[in-house]
Amino acid sequence: MTAPTVLRLDVQGMSCTSCAARIEKKLNRLDGVTATVNYATEKATVELPAGLDPQTIVDTVAKTGYSATLPHEQPADEHGGLHGLRSIRRRLVVSAVLTVPVLVLSMVPAAQFDYWQWVVLALATPVVLWGAYPFHWSAALNARHGAATMDTLISVGVGAAYLWSLWALFVGDAGDRMMRMEWTWTAAGVGGDEIYLEVASAVTTFILAGHFLEARAKKQSSAALRALMDLQPVVDVALGEEFTVRPGERIATDGVVVEGRSGVDESMLTGESLPVEKGPGSEVTGATVNLDGRLVVRATAVGADTRLAQLVRLVEEAQEGKAEVQRLADRVSAWFVPAVIVLAVLTFVGWVLSTSSTTEAFTAAVAVLIIACPCALGLATPTALMVGTGRGAQLGILIKGPQVLESTRRIDTVVLDKTGTVTTGQMAVTDVTPADGVDEDDLRHVAATLEHASEHPVARAIATLTEPGAVTEFENVAGQGVRGVVDGRVVRAGRPSWVGHVLSTSSRTEGAASIGTVVAVEADGQPLGTITVADTVKESSAGAVRDLRALGLEPVLLTGDRREVAEDVAREVGIGRVEAEVTPEDKLRTVEKLRDEGRVVAMVGDGVNDAAALAAADLGIAMGTGADVAMAASDLTLVHGDLATAVDAVRLSRATLRTIQGNLFWAFAYNVAAIPLAALGFLNPMIAGLTMAFSSVFVVTNSLRLRRFH
Repeated sequence: MTAPTVLRLDVQGMSCTSCAARIEKKLNRLDGVTATVNYATEKATVELPAGLDPQTIVDTVAKTGYSATLPHEQPADEHGGLHGLRSIRRRLVVSAVLTVPVLVLSMVPAAQFDYWQWVVLALATPVVLWGAYPFHWSAALNARHGAATMDTLISVGVGAAYLWSLWALFVGDAGDRMMRMEWTWTAAGVGGDEIYLEVASAVTTFILAGHFLEARAKKQSSAALRALMDLQPVVDVALGEEFTVRPGERIATDGVVVEGRSGVDESMLTGESLPVEKGPGSEVTGATVNLDGRLVVRATAVGADTRLAQLVRLVEEAQEGKAEVQRLADRVSAWFVPAVIVLAVLTFVGWVLSTSSTTEAFTAAVAVLIIACPCALGLATPTALMVGTGRGAQLGILIKGPQVLESTRRIDTVVLDKTGTVTTGQMAVTDVTPADGVDEDDLRHVAATLEHASEHPVARAIATLTEPGAVTEFENVAGQGVRGVVDGRVVRAGRPSWVGHVLSTSSRTEGAASIGTVVAVEADGQPLGTITVADTVKESSAGAVRDLRALGLEPVLLTGDRREVAEDVAREVGIGRVEAEVTPEDKLRTVEKLRDEGRVVAMVGDGVNDAAALAAADLGIAMGTGADVAMAASDLTLVHGDLATAVDAVRLSRATLRTIQGNLFWAFAYNVAAIPLAALGFLNPMIAGLTMAFSSVFVVTNSLRLRRFH
């Protein structure tokens, strides 16, 4: 039986999760097809039965009203372009420029001149027809399928205000030369001399601003995959082919060493700063870096079969599996939008039956639509997010989107990568033990001078012990150590087994040897002593762990390093649970296991090896001093790479979320209180527009309080 083909598509044109559900439902109706559509990543994963042309899937998406492209194709700039970042930015800028004079002329009587209303019409028309076109298009598409979203209410509200204004200008008295806007508090007595173009323009501009922020956050979410793929060297290597890797070069693809010895930097996979020695028969991974020796490698996996490609798939799958946290405005739109439209219709009918005045009936109905238009709802999240993220940037905290804030409120477990997160991620000398009868300063001088000529990470740490002297006849012995002449003495430094002496060690050295790399040093065949190099714990880590516990979070240490090293670090910073000697795949499985236990997990990491786990966690926090792919896969980035900042990040995120929730509450409360007043005729559309603007000002002012966060 032929296995199904898995097809991945980029989907354009979705404006909400209901769009994704509609496409998914349509695709799953095809015989033998299993599809999932993710609104956040704008991708569809489709399993095709044997013999089904992928173009059929693309055509089916198109029939649903959206567009899809295969991964190797350039996305078409059709419907998908309406909701793309570039399109929204362009519409927002143009609409904002045109809306400002519309507001001034409409709201400031002193600025009104003869026939000013026609200038306002000329300025507002592009905003309503072109700027708001994505909302009109989405509303029409949803209506075709019997659905209503916030786009529907935006389109209807903007359209009603605009069409009423056209009627007033061309049929009523609003087009007269001496027309001036007059205040009338109620619907009763309002005639055909009122226009509401400023309402239509302002609503469009405000909502476009919110959509722009959302589109920008969604675009950033795909950066993790691009960062991973950029690590892969562009080299055409066939399976089984042998290729040479010189010092400093990236290994082209997965393979096995057939000749040579060298240290290989595998930190992109393991996260650990210590290089791994490789020789004939050793397996190597594509995109890792050869440090100091020449290697000949035979390719054992290429293309989609390499470990890097598998990591790409892990990150991709983890991102798609992350639950979409919808804003409150979207969750209630299923009943709120139809209810408002029905209420507007009932208002119109009720006024016609009770007063026989079509003008007053239409005025009250338009007031209902305008006052219910979700301007404050649309601003509730992006304004708080802008202020919160701006304050976060000042504190070295980068927040990607509103779904991050929801996650910080619920997390109860924080998983900490060791290297580069709890520790510095850089090698440093932790112990210097001279042999019997050897002066420690002499050991430091000889070792620092010899190692200063090497580029190995361990050598760079030792070279900082003292001011180095001169070395001659320097030689690097791949996989073993270095030798040279220092002050007339032949000196060797490297593996104790290579140096070949049984060195006397103190209990201090024996303890250090379990958590670091021991380098033996001899001069003229006589032992000088040992130097231990290891990663060191950051000064702020212990305090940060205490503060995380104070926030109700249980810390877990997760590392690819040896268990004894991990447990030593955990004891030093006060962490009780340790998961050691794990691969990137194991890190992902650990996060998933914790989630299966019912925990809400935050993951803090800095390496490529952490990317999949960061993406799979409920909240991913990346250290800004780490790999680009880790930051791309995360939800929060700590610019300064200080674990203590993670505490501030959680607190700021929770404060921002509380502000958003408060904004949404008052925005809905305003609608609940104001809609009945508009329906009963106590507010004309002009007052409704002012009330709506006031609700927006309140939301913005409430959000600005986050600037005082400490």
